[in-house]
Amino acid sequence: MASMTAAPRRRFARLTAAAGLLVTVVALLLAPASPAAAHAVLSSSSPAASSVVPNAPTEVVLTFSEPVRKVPDKIRVIAPDGSRVDRGEPTFADSVVSIPVDNSAGNGTYLVTYRVISADSHPVSGAFTFSVGAPSEPPVDTGNDSRADPVVSNAVKVSKFVGYAGLLLLVGATLVLALLWPRRLPRTAPARLAWIGLGLVALSTVATTLLQVPYTNGGGPFDITGAGLGLVLGSTFGAAHLVRLGLLAAAAVLLRPLFAGSVGRTDLIILGVLGGAALLTWPLAGHPAASPAPAVSVLVDAVHLGSMAVWLGGLVMLVVFLLPRADERELGAILPIWSRWAALAVSALLLAGIVQALIEVATPAALVNTTYGRLVLAKVGLFALVIAVAAYSRHLVRKRIAASHPAPMRRAVWVELAVTAVVLAVTSVLVQTPPARTAGADVAGAESGYFTTTVQSSLYSMQIEMAPAQRGNNSVHFYAYTLDNQPLPIKEWKATVALPSAGIEAIDVPLLPLTDNHATGEINLPSAGEWELRVTARTTEIDQATVTATVDIR
Repeated sequence: MASMTAAPRRRFARLTAAAGLLVTVVALLLAPASPAAAHAVLSSSSPAASSVVPNAPTEVVLTFSEPVRKVPDKIRVIAPDGSRVDRGEPTFADSVVSIPVDNSAGNGTYLVTYRVISADSHPVSGAFTFSVGAPSEPPVDTGNDSRADPVVSNAVKVSKFVGYAGLLLLVGATLVLALLWPRRLPRTAPARLAWIGLGLVALSTVATTLLQVPYTNGGGPFDITGAGLGLVLGSTFGAAHLVRLGLLAAAAVLLRPLFAGSVGRTDLIILGVLGGAALLTWPLAGHPAASPAPAVSVLVDAVHLGSMAVWLGGLVMLVVFLLPRADERELGAILPIWSRWAALAVSALLLAGIVQALIEVATPAALVNTTYGRLVLAKVGLFALVIAVAAYSRHLVRKRIAASHPAPMRRAVWVELAVTAVVLAVTSVLVQTPPARTAGADVAGAESGYFTTTVQSSLYSMQIEMAPAQRGNNSVHFYAYTLDNQPLPIKEWKATVALPSAGIEAIDVPLLPLTDNHATGEINLPSAGEWELRVTARTTEIDQATVTATVDIR
């Protein structure tokens, strides 16, 4: 009687999972198609940056290196008197943005500020000036800060880390319970761990989707509007996250009988299809979908992520449940199988990582000259350490030591997990960092991000950015915040650079205020060395403070 009752339930679970998969396929087909692109930068403009034209234009045209999407009310043209002269909505045609302009504002210097979204979902912002008739004092954009709040950027990284952690818990527990779990041991605790993993992935997916609104719009963590959310959900990024939630819901139906020990082979196949489809949603919402070879990058990144989840998730199950609870006979059967799985997962992880690096880094020099490249090197170093510990664990299994004396194996696995936790943290930062292949793009308005730091005074916190942080011409950006990370209006800016070791005295940096709390400037650094960058910001008629940062110029 029980088996007759279980059969309809199993059929219902399969139908539900299949329905979830069908919805996912439809969502993927309806998702907006995006050409391959990544971290677009401004390549040219009309009028050209810093140019002087005889007559005011009726439109300003921005041409980016790749197709871009709009962020509402984040493209402005400011007249010499400080008024906005952009009229109506800008027109987006792939990589070209046309901004209608009221040409009756007269002669002087105009300021153009922009914030757009590149194909890999990251915001790109910048500004430039042009003059009509003759240059004048540049105007100031009094609109909102053009960047996302630092709290938002960090929250996105934390959310992605939580998603990765949840994924490995879910995959590891599911895989072990389906194929390696001893019959005599209860399934309650590992099943609970798997449900926690599924919940963390779902929570991360929802949080990342919501945070994408202020991240792209340049607001604080609670600046989430219906219109902004609609734009996110209507993008490839939003579609991928919605698909992931649908796949998680469909998989949850089949996970319940699996955790109870009554799942069939067909159910396992459906679960495998759902899991593989879910893995694709991560690269489809990030850098791989916008690489020069998107099909290869998406597939390789999914393999990379899946291998990581199998390996690390299996290690968690091993150290938390199997090594403490399984007897010597059970471990003697389980550990050799797990060792082969781990070796296969690590091999796939290594191969996929190499392919990713070749695509995203592009040149050997970019490994050391870009933030992305240096993060890749850090990840490689940590991974090499993990491989050494894993080799020791495999040695214990081969020598039949692990089954009879699990303590050394348990310690080795804990070390593996500790180091890989750091690897996951590095990965969470890496996916939010511009790929090395785009960081050095020599185009107008590009923000390479080679040097960035935050320094504090008693009055404010100052975010300092310099690109490309090399000898020659450099762009610097200063963002002033209160000590609790709110944009801080600055009355007057002053900045100097000096190289005391070479006897180069302080050189003034001409600054252009872009918003109340953001100023930018251009400076030529003729020599390599430890340059001292000093910034003085006056917040009131009498209050001001100076901060100092050291920039290593090569």
